Amino acid sequence: MKLEDKDLISIQETRDLIRAAKVAQAELAKMSQEQIDTIVKVVAKACYDERVRLAKMAAEETGFGKWEDKVLKNALASQTLLENIKDMKTVGILSDDKVNKVMEVAVPVGVVAGLIPSTNPTSTVMYKALISLKAGNAIVFSPHPNALKAIEATVEVIQKAAKSAGCPDGAVGVIHNVSLQATQELMKNNDTNLILATGGSAMVKAAYSSGTPAIGVGPGNGPAFIEKSADIPTAVRHIIESKTFDNGVICASEQSVIVEEVSKAAVIAEFKKQGAYFLNEADAEKLGKFIILPSGAMNPKMVGKTPQVIGKMAGVEVPADAKVLIAETSGVGKHAPYSMEKLAPILGFYTVKTWEEACELSMKILHHEGVGHTMAIHSQNEEVIREFALKKPVSRLLVNTPAALGGVGVTTGLFPAFTLGCGAVGGSATSDNVSPENLFNKRRIAYGVRELSDIKKAQSATTTSVDTTSTDENQLIDLLVKKVLEKLQ
Repeated sequence: MKLEDKDLISIQETRDLIRAAKVAQAELAKMSQEQIDTIVKVVAKACYDERVRLAKMAAEETGFGKWEDKVLKNALASQTLLENIKDMKTVGILSDDKVNKVMEVAVPVGVVAGLIPSTNPTSTVMYKALISLKAGNAIVFSPHPNALKAIEATVEVIQKAAKSAGCPDGAVGVIHNVSLQATQELMKNNDTNLILATGGSAMVKAAYSSGTPAIGVGPGNGPAFIEKSADIPTAVRHIIESKTFDNGVICASEQSVIVEEVSKAAVIAEFKKQGAYFLNEADAEKLGKFIILPSGAMNPKMVGKTPQVIGKMAGVEVPADAKVLIAETSGVGKHAPYSMEKLAPILGFYTVKTWEEACELSMKILHHEGVGHTMAIHSQNEEVIREFALKKPVSRLLVNTPAALGGVGVTTGLFPAFTLGCGAVGGSATSDNVSPENLFNKRRIAYGVRELSDIKKAQSATTTSVDTTSTDENQLIDLLVKKVLEKLQ
């Protein structure tokens, strides 16, 4: 009996998908803005119509989060996204400056590699497919193996809808025989033009090391500072809403809370009132050893789980009505598990004396992990908010809003996105909430508006004027010095 090599099969499948995508993209590149927009509109509607079924599939297959919250994420990645991009100019002539005589033309990047995580699988597929198609690109998805069925089902919905709207076959593809080798082939293939990498640090690093242009995002580890002027009940509600949304799997969600001594008691009381459970010292230590592995990596077993499930796995008794687990802490670093990213309803709790100290602590936390990503501040003091805005090494400073929902554009005016750039400080190619505008290049057509001989004449006239002025000034100084000397004599 002949044994099949699964790795070779997956590599061959990936190459076939890339070839088909390249052919399809050449057809997309010939389409008008109206044709592209029709495809995008039909695909977005199909995704929105299937948002509940796909959300349930994702929750059941991965075991992460709440399907009800995944429905909202699917709606954001389809209907809300469409509203934000439907009037966006992405095809043909973008601008024509008659004064400076410079014209800009959109040029699709080509074939996009879409790397998909297990935390937000269906919504990320919808989002990446729509922004890629809007910019005239084809896309091939590399699914996380733990969410393969949900991702395949989402791609099937997209493919069917896109074809009905005139999209060429192969414009949206997915690797079914998932393997590490297949993902590497997708990233390194000469016909792959850009990588959209959303996932763990190792995967994002591999994308940037592939030799193919990449837009990747690092881990989030955003602190939330509740400054003393904040509306404390509202701030606490926002943080709990954010941290319990889909059980905390959105990377922009808060990972720690910082408060000043003067308001500590009021903040703790409000957290308890709204359903948070503060761990005692022994339980906090026990949970800390569970949520972060000895290697320093986040324990995948607790990702997207409820406080009760996490408590049971860690051997910590958790009340049945606890919404969020909170541990008081002071350290930052590998020895301090609560200072790290925790994609679950768990928060570290820090106390400082002043907002200046909070400013420094938040930067220390971010530079340990999550630099360039996101943080939140709850305050009514615009001067303090401004100081945080000027100094924090993040791409999104979210003010008086739930961080998870604000970061992806649900409760803020930010572009609705599931790829959140971390900027150069975070090792990312962009600090944007990635949109179709990140997925096409601009060809600039520039007409001549001046002659070299004219430039030389102008330069010569300027030089002469400067030299004359300089000589006149020197002569005047010499004359004054001479007069002074004469008087002294």
